[in-house]
Order: sequence, then structure tokens, then C-alpha cells
Amino acid sequence: MPQIRHLTAYLESLAPLAYQESYDNSGLIVGDPTTELQGVLVTLDATEAVIDEAIAKGCNLVVAHHPIVFKGLKKLNGKTYVERTVIKAIKHDVAIYAIHTNLDNVVGGVNFKIAEKLALQNVRILAPKTQVLSKLVTFVPVADTQRVLDALYSAGAGQIGKYKNCSFRVNGTGTYQPGEGAQPVIGEVGDYHEESENRLEVIFPSHQQGQMLAALRQSHPYEEVAYYLTALDNQNQEVGSGAVGDLTEPLEGAAWLAYLKQRMGLNLIRYTPLLDRPIRRVAVCGGVGSFLLSDAIRAGADVFVTADYKYHEFFDADKRILICDIGHYESEVFTKELISLHLAKKFTTFAVILAETDTNPVRYFI
Repeated sequence: MPQIRHLTAYLESLAPLAYQESYDNSGLIVGDPTTELQGVLVTLDATEAVIDEAIAKGCNLVVAHHPIVFKGLKKLNGKTYVERTVIKAIKHDVAIYAIHTNLDNVVGGVNFKIAEKLALQNVRILAPKTQVLSKLVTFVPVADTQRVLDALYSAGAGQIGKYKNCSFRVNGTGTYQPGEGAQPVIGEVGDYHEESENRLEVIFPSHQQGQMLAALRQSHPYEEVAYYLTALDNQNQEVGSGAVGDLTEPLEGAAWLAYLKQRMGLNLIRYTPLLDRPIRRVAVCGGVGSFLLSDAIRAGADVFVTADYKYHEFFDADKRILICDIGHYESEVFTKELISLHLAKKFTTFAVILAETDTNPVRYFI
């Protein structure tokens, strides 16, 4: 039977923990990673009621989008809903895992699910992240070049946007003189040696540095491998905040609002005054998104769909863009479907269940 750690490792291959924001607390919050999985309950929020549902349905792991614990807990005496949820989970051997801003920040994640619900085309990251890529440079005998490159590609190097197996090489001459105790693959101890080598350069996600160097050392023929690493400021088009895409057909303002309400299953939309132009390009951000308004405008978006806008922030639209606040829960509720579909395809020996508990803390009187 798979263990909790097998499932969390899979989720982290889709949305690495390295991509969560600094304030976040994604990962395994409660539970032993070596516990055998009996069933998984997928939810937006881990609450007491959700833990009760997991117990009733025989699930010993709750996978939530929002972490139940954001800050350190100094006491566990049941005084708050957070403490009561954690206590109940521990008491009934229910593990809790959160996949939050790391799932927000990847292609195919939360914002791409919103784009899918809105049937957007040509979807891409709205604000790609920088400082998440590194470059590896190494020097390899010509005959061993492809073997080393294949190992690096398999470890995750060479992906640039929609292109894979990307690298650069230039030929030159490497020199060395093996000392006493060395075991050179090419050349003899004490003899000065020149070897025709390729200088190889590949880009890789910075958090994969350990596995990249392991792949290099395992595939490289030399006893001592020469390499160096450089952190890059390049944008990573596969990682970042928000998403932007295009409608298949432009919609006038009122028609757009009706379309948005129907596609997202909304009761309420808060929005700025309609523009005097049709809606063609749509920017989205699940949850709090006001920090991306300038990115949405730069991307040429006609509308920005997000949540948790404050009163004075609506003024920032300034007739340049239409802001549609659809509510935090409403913007992310389909994340449950996203997670469960991934898990159901990968794991077939236990149940993956969508939580029926409504965890939305907001009610509307209409």
C-alpha cells in the first residue's frame, strides 16, 4: 500500500514546495509520512467538520488547499478552531497536508483551473517569477557529451517554456596532470594531459540543484568533475502568480458579467464601472490578487478576475481595466477538483473523495 509520503511526493512533483510564498506553510502539517494510506479527502479548507467527514468516510489523509496552521502554535488546548482541528486530527490519526501558494504558482495550477472554467485560450503565467532558475556549466570529453546531457535532462535540466532538452556547447581543450593517488579515466598519473572537451551549459530549477549535481557526478567519466553554478534573474515562464488568456469571442460588459457568473457558479460579483470596450483578454488570480493589477494591465487584459478587493483598491482600476471580485472561496473552490483529478489518475488502490463539507465562512443575503 502507498504511504502518505508517496502521495505528498507526487503532489510536490506537480507543485514543488520551493515555489510557495515566504509567508506560506504548505506541506505535511499533521501526521506521520510513513503511515499507509487508507483514503484521501480533498478540501479547500481543513476544519473540524472536514476532519469529522474524513473520519466518517474512512480517510486518514486530508489534502487541503489552505494550511490550517499559518503561524506557530504555542498551545494546543482547543481554545481556537485551529487548535481544535489539529487536536481532533491527531486524536483520530488523520494527517493534514496543504498545497497552497505552490499550487497557485505553477502552470496547470489553481489559476489555470480558473482559466479552464472560463474557457480561456492561449493561457500563460501572468507574472513569471525570477530568481528560481540556475545555470550549470561543466566540461565533458566529447565522446561522453550526450550521456551526460541525457542524465541532466532526466534530472530536470534544459526546460525553457515549451521547449525541452535545451543546452549550449562549445568545444575546447581541457588540461590536467593527475597527482599521486589519483585514478584518472584518461591519462596517466604524473603525466600532463590535454583532452578535447565540450563546455556544456544547461538551465534548471534552482531547487533541483542536489539531484542535478548527483546526475552530473554519476554520468560524468572523470574522477573529479569540474563545474560551476550561477543563480539567474531570468523569468521562469512556468512559475509565477496569476494567469492570463483570451476569450474565444469578445463579450460586451453585461454579457461578460453573466458569462462569469454562470461559468464560476457565482451568487455575487463586485465590480468596477463597465468599460466602453468589449472584453477580450482576461487575467485571473485565485484568492487575494490586488497585487497583480499592474501586471494585468501590462498584459493588455480587459478584465481582472480575483477576490478580496478592499474598497479603496477598486479605484486603482481608473477606467483602464474592469475588476471583478468574485469572492475568495468562489475563486478557489474548483481547486478541489483539480487536486482530486491528479490523485485519482496516479493512485488507484484507495479512495480519493471530494469533501462535501462547505467550508466557505462567508454567507450572502440576496
